[in-house]
Amino acid sequence: MQTQTRKRQPNSHYCFICGMENPVGLHLHIDETAPGEVESAYIAPDHFQGYPGVLHGGITAALIDEIAGRALMGSDPMDPRFMFTAKLEVKYRKNVPIGKPLKILGKAGKSKARYAEAWAGIYDAETGELLAEGNALLMDVPAEQFDRSRLNELGWKVYPE
Repeated sequence: MQTQTRKRQPNSHYCFICGMENPVGLHLHIDETAPGEVESAYIAPDHFQGYPGVLHGGITAALIDEIAGRALMGSDPMDPRFMFTAKLEVKYRKNVPIGKPLKILGKAGKSKARYAEAWAGIYDAETGELLAEGNALLMDVPAEQFDRSRLNELGWKVYPE
């Protein structure tokens, strides 16, 4: 039986999903479990609910968006593939609960020179049931739009839990 190798991906200061200093963010830690595959665990707090006990659909979509993109990021923390979402299709299968453990998986799909596809799903961590999933089309952030020498300034590093 093959063992999984987990490698923590970097976080930033202010990203809504992974920013460690964002006071209203989700503070997600994301692990690469295999090339092109990532995983995260999350328990949504009450202040992100839509209806009582249910995670807001926009937050659900944001989680799927981030994890899909992270599956394409690569394993080198100093040379990540930064991408933006060009298209996101989300399928809400069941209500995503507040206050319960969730498992979020992402898998890279087809990749071309400037764009790529990915999938992400949110599961009930206790039952393994798929609650929501999505397919994303992502485009590379143009080199002239992002100065990679600023990664340290942006807080791009692996943070302890």
